[in-house]
Amino acid sequence: MAVEQVAPLAPDVVLVFLVQVGVLLALAVALGSLAVRWRMPALVGELTAGLLLGPSVLGHAAPALSGWLFPREGGQMHLLESVGLLGVLFLVALAGAQIDPGLVRRQRGTALKVSLGGLLVPLAGGVACGLLLPRALAGPNGSPWVFALFMGVAMCVSAIPVIARTLTDLNMLHRRVGQLTLTAAVFDDVCGWLMLSLLSAMAASGLHTGDVVRSVVMLAVAVAGAVWVVRPLARLVLGRARGAGTVLTSVVVLILLSAAGSAALGLEAIVGAFACGVAIGSVRTGGRDGTRDTGGGAGGRADLTPLAPLDRVLTCVLAPLFFATAGLRIDLTALADTRFAVPAVVVLVIAVAGKFAGAFLGAMAGRLSRWEGLALGAALNARGVIEVVIATAGLRMGVLNPASYTIVILVAIATSLMAPPLLRWTMARVETTPEEEHRLAVHRRVWGPAAQPAPAPEPQPGPQPEAAVRK
Repeated sequence: MAVEQVAPLAPDVVLVFLVQVGVLLALAVALGSLAVRWRMPALVGELTAGLLLGPSVLGHAAPALSGWLFPREGGQMHLLESVGLLGVLFLVALAGAQIDPGLVRRQRGTALKVSLGGLLVPLAGGVACGLLLPRALAGPNGSPWVFALFMGVAMCVSAIPVIARTLTDLNMLHRRVGQLTLTAAVFDDVCGWLMLSLLSAMAASGLHTGDVVRSVVMLAVAVAGAVWVVRPLARLVLGRARGAGTVLTSVVVLILLSAAGSAALGLEAIVGAFACGVAIGSVRTGGRDGTRDTGGGAGGRADLTPLAPLDRVLTCVLAPLFFATAGLRIDLTALADTRFAVPAVVVLVIAVAGKFAGAFLGAMAGRLSRWEGLALGAALNARGVIEVVIATAGLRMGVLNPASYTIVILVAIATSLMAPPLLRWTMARVETTPEEEHRLAVHRRVWGPAAQPAPAPEPQPGPQPEAAVRK
């Protein structure tokens, strides 16, 4: 029986795709490096690259060139978005792998209060804001409550990679505020991913009791799968893998299949990738005290040092392409309309005030000082990478439209830029305790000068590679 052949990609489609990737990557890396030099997160420059090549600048300055380079034809854009999808899956998975369960256990009391405050207050503010925003900002699948809940999720998350890098730059990973920040950010982000998975199902079928129950059941299945299937499988595969190439391939396959399993359950693929990353991170975590095993130690936990090539490809290629592609969808001309400019300012104010108020109330409940509460708010306010991922998911689900997508991206950029100076200002008023000095001395004695009790490495003297800068 003859098999019908699938027509190959047309030469002009291949040409445009290659030019798109080359131009986006070159400009994203250049502007990202410039942003780092100016002590800003790299994602600011990478998003700016997409903004300059998108409808905001190139689309107005050279519409003919913009129409050829980034045509609105679906198949052409889907090629570019597929590369960005791989980038976001690995980005979220490796962020999940940086979570230290031992750190979470040690700080669970006070951190739970801080994280609950930093989650519930901005979530409530975001939902209220979403209900009051003009209906013109909702996407085609954004019913009033789904859109409002999505805005709440977008406002309650924090960006673990941006926070970890900020704390590293300011030498605050050994401080109590630094450890509480990372622990609370882990809890808030896990809750954010879980709520996002529910919203993805609700956006597809509407807000109905039966669909919500089904979404909760599917979410429970996904969590059970991560705990009882993915984690043991990761331990088995990584424990028996031999050679750097085998470990790298095994991790990539686990991430992709976990993302596929999440999508098969009707959830966002990034939820499965994040869960897989957490499972992989728990495999490489050492004993009961939370110290890390670098391979061959107690318990036979695998050494994931061979993942460095994946991290470098992600940092230097896939992540810049994802953020630049996300920037292509930003249309600042929409904000020239006062109907959208005023809501943008309102959303930013509510997002910042909600995080600060929630973290401060949680800190007061945990009997921390006033300045420690403000420092926690300054650190947790950074949304960066995670909010960009959530905004992209909202646009893909049809909950957001280009105008509301632009507003959420601007909040991600603004809050990431605010974090370092505000954290530096607040922590200057928090005295270093003897316990913190002792903790720093102990960790340096055990792990060496480069080690810190946190997922991110301490910066070394001299120029830093781009992978270290992003983290």
